[in-house]
Amino acid sequence: MPLTSRSAVDDPARFTSSKNVEPWVGLTLSSNQSGKRDIWDGITKAGDVNLRRALCQAATVMINRRHATSSRTWASQIARRRGRMRAIMAVARRIGVILHRIWGDGTTFQVEAPIIPQGI
Repeated sequence: MPLTSRSAVDDPARFTSSKNVEPWVGLTLSSNQSGKRDIWDGITKAGDVNLRRALCQAATVMINRRHATSSRTWASQIARRRGRMRAIMAVARRIGVILHRIWGDGTTFQVEAPIIPQGI
């Protein structure tokens, strides 16, 4: 996954902010505006197909794994409110931003400790 991200982006300095990676990959909502209409459709699907696919697969795995983490809890709240596919896209966007930030800063990824439910 990090190799796919690095090969697609090439240079992390291309983006002034890590949030600018989302539209470049095509993970933002497309809008159709005309006069009084303002219709929000699915994602734009612009940019690198392989990177978008890898981010979505990583998000799906993160949501489906058994260990409770803060990201998984956040995604399950989105899934309850807005639906499973929107939660997957939100997590994919977050992973893309995190990967870009880690690469740009030169830091290493620290796995968060699983959340252990109280009373067990």
